[in-house]
Amino acid sequence: MIRLDHILTDLTVIETIGEPKAMFKRIIFDSRKVEKGDCFVAVKGLHSDGHAFIDGAVEKGAQVVVCQTLPDALQESVTYLKVADSAEAMGILASNFYGRPSRKLKLVGVTGTNGKTTTATLLYKLYQSLGYKAGLLSTVENRIGQRVYPTTFTTPDAVALNELLAEMVEAGCEFAFMEVSSHAVHQRRIAGLYFAGGIFTNLTHDHLDYHGSFREYLHAKKRFFDELPSESFALTNMDDRNGEVMLQNTKAKKYRYSLRVLTDFKAKIIENSLSGLHLEIDRQEFYGRLIGEFNAYNLLAVYATARLLEAEPIEVLTALSQVRSAKGRFEYIFDKHRKITGIVDYAHTPDALLKVLTTIRQLRKGEERVITVVGCGGDRDKAKRPLMAKIACEHSDQLILTSDNPRSEDPDVIIGDMEEGLSDACTIKTLSITNRRQAIRTACRLAQTGDIVLVAGKGHETYQEIKGVRHSFDDKVELENALKGI
Repeated sequence: MIRLDHILTDLTVIETIGEPKAMFKRIIFDSRKVEKGDCFVAVKGLHSDGHAFIDGAVEKGAQVVVCQTLPDALQESVTYLKVADSAEAMGILASNFYGRPSRKLKLVGVTGTNGKTTTATLLYKLYQSLGYKAGLLSTVENRIGQRVYPTTFTTPDAVALNELLAEMVEAGCEFAFMEVSSHAVHQRRIAGLYFAGGIFTNLTHDHLDYHGSFREYLHAKKRFFDELPSESFALTNMDDRNGEVMLQNTKAKKYRYSLRVLTDFKAKIIENSLSGLHLEIDRQEFYGRLIGEFNAYNLLAVYATARLLEAEPIEVLTALSQVRSAKGRFEYIFDKHRKITGIVDYAHTPDALLKVLTTIRQLRKGEERVITVVGCGGDRDKAKRPLMAKIACEHSDQLILTSDNPRSEDPDVIIGDMEEGLSDACTIKTLSITNRRQAIRTACRLAQTGDIVLVAGKGHETYQEIKGVRHSFDDKVELENALKGI
């Protein structure tokens, strides 16, 4: 149990009704999970408003209620806190409840459309290999030292996030690296956290179904940097046209990285092949296992971050040379018998797909064909569907449109939306196969000696969500089986 007035640091309370020293045991924002003695935070969500469930939470035994609008009927035994923004308040309360864990380690956030998972994961792996205990919060998995925890969202809710950070502190972690999604910034899931630094990777078309416009999407990313404290660092990719925008209003110390122009941290690609990248980073030659220009940016961002965290450059480059990418990020399989290369990648935005296909083109040695299997998720940004198909077709020799995670939508309708982006010339070399397993098998049957089969969109995911049910499905396993003829 904890006393309410002990966890109000940095929280602006408009009005308190009831006992300010009330005791409670947990912070809950889902009224269905409320138990006797809890603090219920009424948050306005996308599909429901927690304020409508205050009475129900009180009936279940909520001792404290945090809300933006006080209910008409107040219970004498309950303490009510009126605040301007419940989501913001929940983040601050959660941080204080768990002892402000983000201030007890060096927490670095990574934001951008693409590269968040790889950059955060590489940082985690780097610091583990340098002998530090580190934590990771990512789309693929959460880690505390070597322990792995499953993940649902790119950035957890504020309570779960602070609980994980507190466990990292308890376990002796000195560093933590986390993906910061635009949703998390907008929904204030990161409120109350103290970041030692922030990294911007890039910004391209994504999540417009949620944000409404690219401008609002940009502002959500920018807000992360606007709120960084002056003691922190803000590191941005200057080869992205929005890179400098991220630094406009930040109080943090500003740093830049680039492959194209002279910046604080500079790299140059010397060679890019299926065996890895040969780079020059800050005038030091570097050989790494990751592939593609997009990974050169990720590696440079990681190197720059480590330097800003005061690691020695040679130690960083030596450790990075052995690090592999995150699961489902340009993972490739080679069929020795048919000499066919299979690649699985999470690319689910137009820009990410273009970067992966461009990399594959650069790696081709001769007349190898590129066969791409790709779909688009249901209940998500519909505007990108024709763009994804257009890019996939223009940069592939054969295209198969298929189902991704259709969720509540009809997968054939989603594929139809994608087909709208195809020209007549593209239509000739495109097949539409709704069943994703069958689509992958067809691509492998069409492949000839030396060809490359790309399966894009789901990457690390081990399920396919259809009508609210998650069915077991792993692109890498399916591709491996198809190449073996299983």
